[in-house]
Amino acid sequence: MAKIKIKSPKEIEWIRGAGALAAETLIRAGELCKPGVSTLEIDEFIGEYTIQHGGSSACLGYNGYPKNSCISLNEVVCHGIPSAGIVLQEGDIVNIDITTILNGYHGDTSAMFKVGKVSKEAESLVNAAKECLEVGIEAAALPNARYMDIGEKIHDLADEYGYSVVQDYCGHGIGRGFHEAPTILHFRNRELNYFIEPGHVFTIEPMLNIGKYATKTLQDGWTAVTRDGSLSAQWEHTVVKTKNGIDILTLPR
Repeated sequence: MAKIKIKSPKEIEWIRGAGALAAETLIRAGELCKPGVSTLEIDEFIGEYTIQHGGSSACLGYNGYPKNSCISLNEVVCHGIPSAGIVLQEGDIVNIDITTILNGYHGDTSAMFKVGKVSKEAESLVNAAKECLEVGIEAAALPNARYMDIGEKIHDLADEYGYSVVQDYCGHGIGRGFHEAPTILHFRNRELNYFIEPGHVFTIEPMLNIGKYATKTLQDGWTAVTRDGSLSAQWEHTVVKTKNGIDILTLPR
């Protein structure tokens, strides 16, 4: 296991600043999720808004990634590349994932947005994925919580709803680096049997599928979709463990 860095109070505030900008950008980007709008238009707004407020996109150029954000529709699990050819339609569910760099530190968050009126099954999935994020945060907040507790609680709740939990992607530590130790698994595991300590900063970002959990990556090398074509949904926050529980760092100011 790679060593998990305990962030100083000053570092946590830098991350909070980046997280707040990411959260504010995400809210405004979500307002653009209407029929007829392309994901490229949304991405260009994200890039411009971030720069206007003194930040930069961590996604742009990361391992060759070409855009400012990941925008994933319907059966796309994550890492959807914004494009002029992907135009939102009534009934779509959309995940927008933004990671902002501000003052050298990262803030990473994502949320689901509904385009017009969506199906009951889509609505239920979106709500369940958000609830899974919340129970993951609650698990991490408990005294003597271990990282594996996050995955257990998320998996338990997903089972109650009859959804599967994606296992190919995970949460991660974050700070000066986009992806730092530790790895955060959102499914049941015994691998992460170590304590979450005050000063640990990491993301919780469960992905739920209506069908099976298996994914595949498209030829662009980034876009991950459900193998069975079923809908997928994800929510994400960057959080820090404190002596009193968990503090969410990706909230608007």
